[in-house]
Amino acid sequence: MSSCCCLLILLFSCSSAHNDFYTSIGHMTDLLFTEKDLVTSLKDYIRAEESKLEQIKKWADKLDVLSAAATQDPEGFLGHPVNAFKLMKRLNTEWGELESLVLTDMSDVFISNLTIQRQHFPNDDDQTGAAKALMRLLDTYKLDTNTISTGQLPGRHNNTVLTVDDCYDLGKVAYSEADYYHTELWMVQALKQLDQGEKSGTVDAVNILDYLSYSVYQQGELERALDFTKRLLELDPTHQRANGNLKYFEYQLAKQQKAEERGEEEEEAKQKKSQPDDYLPERKKYEQLCRGEGLRMTPRRQSRLFCRYYDNHRHPKYVIAPVKQEDEWDRPRIVRYHDIVSDKEMEKVKELAKPRLRRATISNPVTGVLETAHYRISKSAWLGAFEHPVVDKINQRIEDITGLDVTTAEDLQVANYGVGGQYEPHFDFGRVNKVFFFLVGGTQRGTAVFWYNLYPSGEGDYRTRHAACPVLVGNKWVSNKWIHERGQEFRRRCSLQETD
Repeated sequence: MSSCCCLLILLFSCSSAHNDFYTSIGHMTDLLFTEKDLVTSLKDYIRAEESKLEQIKKWADKLDVLSAAATQDPEGFLGHPVNAFKLMKRLNTEWGELESLVLTDMSDVFISNLTIQRQHFPNDDDQTGAAKALMRLLDTYKLDTNTISTGQLPGRHNNTVLTVDDCYDLGKVAYSEADYYHTELWMVQALKQLDQGEKSGTVDAVNILDYLSYSVYQQGELERALDFTKRLLELDPTHQRANGNLKYFEYQLAKQQKAEERGEEEEEAKQKKSQPDDYLPERKKYEQLCRGEGLRMTPRRQSRLFCRYYDNHRHPKYVIAPVKQEDEWDRPRIVRYHDIVSDKEMEKVKELAKPRLRRATISNPVTGVLETAHYRISKSAWLGAFEHPVVDKINQRIEDITGLDVTTAEDLQVANYGVGGQYEPHFDFGRVNKVFFFLVGGTQRGTAVFWYNLYPSGEGDYRTRHAACPVLVGNKWVSNKWIHERGQEFRRRCSLQETD
């Protein structure tokens, strides 16, 4: 193992090949300006053929208002996950439908502009990724579909809503993944909004009920599957699949009832409605912690945690102006340094990193090959100390407050999280001691968190398993500094006790 400690600097702000747009809010902001340009071009086209294209004009007016408001604060706008999902959907699906409509007349600058710009639009993977992010937020923070659909997320109350079509599309994404649990949730929401009088030009109750009956059947709920099928047939008595399902569900239900009368259990009755199987054994604990629940320190342990002004054993730079250090945890010891990076420094780091952001990867535990993973939704960039004085200053500051040599450390990594961006529980063994700097809008802006993930002996400390919770609202930038074990021989000495 080559890792010694970890310093994480939190850099938060409120706010070619396929680019995985949905994995970085920073990159998605560019799409808002692209969309605004397209709206301007579209309005020019409409003025040329106003009488013929009245339907397109209504579309453009709606998008004009949305994009004008969004580009005033792009990161803040995209910090709302529903806005981010709808941006993916508009650019991947709806603009393409509009293109097909206007292609009936080729006398246009708009068509040329749209065709060129579409080469750089999000694709199906982006729209699917954004949809899955909404489902991840739904589960992690125990929200319901109506809360997301009406835009009433914690800390954010605005007019951003999901339409019947949006809910239906989310259900279809889940269905395509054989995720019948979320298929049901979103199809029920779509049906509810239809029943409340919302109009849709593309989907009706028959389509929704078709998905609903099958998804609840797959979860072992025969009676509900039968009820949905009967409701479908009331609307469309000739529906071929529904008529076939009706007979099958009635047969299976009768068979199940007879088995129950005999005290037997049919296999179908054993099925229980639940979320899909999970690969993460500590999923429950992870999501509890993300909601602010779960593990709590005893009052006795907590009484041993302190805040202090820290000069790192009278370091010349900090004797007059010591840093503010706070104990976050005792075993393993984790400390937070407040006001470590300034707003100006944070903005410069983000400015340097944004053009280089690439989809974050993980090392395959079997092959060792770097690859993308669904449990790490973000983009990252690496900044060398030589690239800008700000990076050099941050590196020196890390060395000063930790007392460790950063000569052998890795470059400063800057990460920006996308829609529902997260990094599920993992270890950093084989990498470093870690410092995290947070550059995000919120209570932790500009602070740094530091811990050792190796014992002095070089063995990994398994208590340092950590994660990044899915971003519910807002926009998160975070910078990591991994400090390698090599080079710390005289700064963090081994003791005579192997177990220390």
